Amino acid sequence: MDDLTRTELEAAAFRRLRQHLMEDRADVQNIDLMNLAGFCRNCLSRWYQEAANARGIEMGKEEAREIYYGMPYDDWKRQNQTAASPEKQAAFDVAFKENVTDKS
Repeated sequence: MDDLTRTELEAAAFRRLRQHLMEDRADVQNIDLMNLAGFCRNCLSRWYQEAANARGIEMGKEEAREIYYGMPYDDWKRQNQTAASPEKQAAFDVAFKENVTDKS
């Protein structure tokens, strides 16, 4: 497989993952994704931002989130996210430290 085709397939898979998380399963809470998988929608928007920045495209966190969520993040959060229990928040703190916090 040539590099262009591979890149196109990877992009299509990313778009389908985004559709699944944003449209098909918007009910799944970010905190549950992070606690179970070690990443969430915010991670995906951050990875998008990091890829843009690596290519010399200036993009901040809120801009990347708005691109990923298709609206301001606070609007999406208000529409789709619920309050987390103390137990879920404690698990999130561990998952965030293990998966997101810079280890260097």
